[in-house]
Formats: sequence, structure tokens, C-alpha cells
Amino acid sequence: MACSAASTALISSNHRAFSSKSARSMPSMASISSSLSPQTLTIPKSFNGLRKPFHSVRVPRSISLSRGSHCRKRFVVRASSELPLVGNVAPDFEAEAVFDQEFIKVKLSEYIGKKYVILFFYPLDFTFVCPTEITAFSDRYEEFQSLNTEILGVSIDSVFSHLAWVQTDRKSGGLGDLKYPLISDVTKQISKSFGVLIPDQGIALRGLFIIDKEGVIQHSTINNLAIGRSVDETKRTLQALQYVQENPDEVCPAGWKPGEKSMKPDPKLSKEYFAAI
Repeated sequence: MACSAASTALISSNHRAFSSKSARSMPSMASISSSLSPQTLTIPKSFNGLRKPFHSVRVPRSISLSRGSHCRKRFVVRASSELPLVGNVAPDFEAEAVFDQEFIKVKLSEYIGKKYVILFFYPLDFTFVCPTEITAFSDRYEEFQSLNTEILGVSIDSVFSHLAWVQTDRKSGGLGDLKYPLISDVTKQISKSFGVLIPDQGIALRGLFIIDKEGVIQHSTINNLAIGRSVDETKRTLQALQYVQENPDEVCPAGWKPGEKSMKPDPKLSKEYFAAI
């Protein structure tokens, strides 16, 4: 409270001095100066469960989808913007990470042509929702490995923080050993390039991206800070993606799972699916 009072006094003093000087040198500005008050200044709050709206300028972008018979052969939209939207090549990065309690380098583009990638961002180490997500993906790592998929976790913490968290027992809020790397984004450039950075808090939202073997982002989901993600839904979406890539003349309806009936993206042929449900 002492710091708050001192800060208010300093702001009030500076404000009075500015107003007095302005009144002598610029009489026409006196009414504007008198309307200012310390209450117009806001002090950033600490880590919150929900981010506040942040207004930014969006670059207009166009998405073209040609029409014709070939649309049925590959029902895929390619975004023309360079931003990391679904349909664009994922922004490449190389960063330090912790894996098997060692420091390693991870370069996203090295997975191109080899594996699918689940890239997920979380706000901070040693928090609350985050370890439940991180350990849940680790516990089911083999399921994703069988789908030729690598998992990468990212936060703005240092590799030293990651290492300390990995070395902390799960019962104490730690992670224990993980089966995939935790990437350090201390510069915040990775979070920014994927559009998940909260500028006024300096941390990332819970963004998750599925990147195919061509390096193209095929799925993204972004949760607010207080809402954890589903490993089941991530796996189901990955399986649907792999299915339509292997069967480019088909699409997957809502809730589709392997073994269930898919759909033809055609006004006439789709009736076969609707007639069966």
C-alpha cells in the first residue's frame, strides 16, 4: 500500500506541475489538462485465468476456392496470407528445448517429409492447468507415435525452468520425465509468429496446431488461459486429417472416428451418407 500511495502522490505532483506549466504557456489547453486524472492510468494485473480483449490491426486476407469437378477430388482450402492460418505453411523456428533431462535444439522444418507434428503452447511452468495437459499428452505419446506424429510443447519459460519442472515429482505439481520435448520461447517470437501471444501479459494462450508432413497447418484451436484441452479430441482430429489426406475425394462429418462412414463432398453423392444415418 505504501508503494501505491507514493506512486499516486508522484503522479499527482507531476500532473499538477504539467498543468501549471501548460496554463502559462498554452492557455487554450488548460481545460484539457484539468480533465486528466491519475485514474486514467492502469497497472497491469498479474496472471489471470482469462485474458482481456486486445485490439490489434488485422491484415485483410483473401481465400480463394475454385469451383469445378476437381474440388471433389481434394476438398482443401489453401489460405493466401502469410499469417499462420490453417492452410498455410507453419512458421519455422529453431529453439532450445528440454528432453530426457538434457538441453537439445529443435527445428520445426526438420519434421517436414517425415512426421506430423502436434505443436501446443501453454502459458507458464509451475502453474495449474498446464501440468495436466502436458502429462496427459506424455502418457499417451505412444498413441501419437503410432500415427507417425511428434508432440512439441512450448512456453515462454527458459530451459532451466523447464528442467526444474521436469525434475519435480508429479504429486508436487511437477511433470516428471516426459516423452517429448518442451521448447523454450524466451524471446516470445515463436508464440508471436503463431498468433497466440498475449502482448500485455507476455505469455501464450493455449494454442494447439496440427501440422502435416508437408509443414502445412491443417488444424488449430486456441483456448483461453483457464480452459484445458482434450487429448482425445486432438487425436480424433489428427486421425480425420490423415484419413482425408489418404482419401482426397472424401470428407469427415462431425465427430467422425476411424471405421465410421465418411462423406463425398458432392450434392448427389453426399445423399448416400445422409440416407444411412
